[in-house]
Amino acid sequence: MSGSKLRFLTLVKPVLCVLPEVAPPERKIPFKEKILWTSITLFIFLVCCQIPLYGIKTNKSSDPFYWMRVILASNRGTLMELGISPIVTSSLVMQLLAGSKIIDVDHGIKEDRALFNGAQKLFGILITIGEAVAYVISGMYGDVRELGAGNAVLIIIQLFIAGLIVIILDELLQKGYGLGSGISLFIATNICETIVWKSFSPTTINTGRGTEFEGAVIALFHLLITRTDKVRALKEAFYRQNLPNVTNLMATVLVFVFVIYFQGFRVDLPVKYRSQRGMQGSYPIKLFYTSNMPIILQTALVSNLYFLSQLLFKRYPGNIIVRLIGVWQDGEGGPQTSSPVAGLAYYISPPNNLTEVTTDPLHALIYFTFILVSCALFSKTWIEVSGSSAKDVAKQLRDQNMVMKGHRDSSLMHELNRYIPTAAAFGGMCIGALTVVADFMGAIGSGTGILLAVTTIYQYFEMFVKESGSADAMSVFLS
Repeated sequence: MSGSKLRFLTLVKPVLCVLPEVAPPERKIPFKEKILWTSITLFIFLVCCQIPLYGIKTNKSSDPFYWMRVILASNRGTLMELGISPIVTSSLVMQLLAGSKIIDVDHGIKEDRALFNGAQKLFGILITIGEAVAYVISGMYGDVRELGAGNAVLIIIQLFIAGLIVIILDELLQKGYGLGSGISLFIATNICETIVWKSFSPTTINTGRGTEFEGAVIALFHLLITRTDKVRALKEAFYRQNLPNVTNLMATVLVFVFVIYFQGFRVDLPVKYRSQRGMQGSYPIKLFYTSNMPIILQTALVSNLYFLSQLLFKRYPGNIIVRLIGVWQDGEGGPQTSSPVAGLAYYISPPNNLTEVTTDPLHALIYFTFILVSCALFSKTWIEVSGSSAKDVAKQLRDQNMVMKGHRDSSLMHELNRYIPTAAAFGGMCIGALTVVADFMGAIGSGTGILLAVTTIYQYFEMFVKESGSADAMSVFLS
């Protein structure tokens, strides 16, 4: 059985030589140079977000990813149409395969790690091609017959090259040239841009009550200046429907504060060097032990289900199985803003506000349960796949000739097992709960988006602290 498992990874071996790869740095990259590479990566991503796809006929067709574009760091009708979706989906697939032991991977072996990463990259490239073809065939850019074979192929090539760029940029940062990962950086940038735009957008929209500004803050001042009834103007600015309001903005700020507060929850396990007396430190096990990975993977799962459901419903609206997966209805913005109204897709989508929670409590309950369970499961599985389980941490500490203070070397893994799996599962549930609360409160950029942005920004803050040398050497290594 083990031979057949290993054979799957060895199948990737011949492909590794043709896959695009960023060579690991041959020297230690200085902090300033890391900031430069991170800035260049972000600049390339933002440019790709603004370059429109050549050859598309329409951009007003159904958009299955409309509600998730902020989280997937994608921009409709541009080179960044797919965003980070292929990378995250390939990571999700590989995680599930490794977690269910279909693929036998020992992350302690260098060759296994290389093969696993190569397989993940290959999946990412294949998913990029698959999604690009599916987008074109589904009619997102106009009828295929109107587009013509030449334009259709050209759009697929553009999406494929852009997807490849994202994969390479992510690898560039992860190999140590920059800070953090491309996935987190792109998500945080996209979400922060959305929050700032919806708060201060000067775009005017003609509603039944007259011309209004899209930005919540600008709308507040505009309504106070132009309306004679100041109390009514305040109520409108705080509770207006279909446009960002001040309540949404306050909810967003509140969620930011909550997430930053919970980031500080951790257990410090005392450790010391075997050979050097007096050299002591601590190994921090945070509440958010797996950071934002559970919610990223959960988002990838849901977004792919949305895409499949909307595609099937468009083709076979009368099929019972298709309707069980999801029934879709166009929103006020037309087909682009279509949302699920029944089926599985509806019950795992967040309620838009507290009114929807009270009118359909079953939907809210199923959504809440789904988020908590999926985040906890993904978090627990991720520690095994990413090499951050109790076994892996114990090995790292032994390799560094460290022991836990007051405990024998043989009981190191047992002690770590008391904290790490619990922190992973409970932390994943807390992340899910915060996401649900933010969604119910109507926070700008969705609960998932805000959580991803805050955790990413906090990670970058910690990196700056570490790289600037404000923490002691042992703490820098351990955390």
